[in-house]
Amino acid sequence: MNHLPEPTHVVQLPDGTHVYADQMPATFQSGPQVVHQHIHQSAPDRTVQRLALGSGVGAGAVAAGVYFGPLLIAALTAIAANFAFLAFLALILGWGVHTVVKSIGGSHGEAAVKNVGKAAKLARRRR
Repeated sequence: MNHLPEPTHVVQLPDGTHVYADQMPATFQSGPQVVHQHIHQSAPDRTVQRLALGSGVGAGAVAAGVYFGPLLIAALTAIAANFAFLAFLALILGWGVHTVVKSIGGSHGEAAVKNVGKAAKLARRRR
């Protein structure tokens, strides 16, 4: 099972340069090994998952983040789409009722439309 090549080890010297561990000068090889952890910029959910794995939270929390993160976004989007559709439907129905009352109602319908308009203007002024 040991047929894979040995991984290369990169360390940072005290002067800030990076070198391969097998190419280090003899003076630096005896000191303590410097360990660097890099967290690269990625999608927010992936960064949180990497931090969760690094802190030992476990695969269950990461799997939940992978599954429920997009699921939550999809659910909120669907709810917002439903509200937008219902608002559009209310607007169309209101316009339809207004048009029918105005055209069929005769003088009583015209008076009702004027009263509704006056009430709406009063309501706007009171705000």
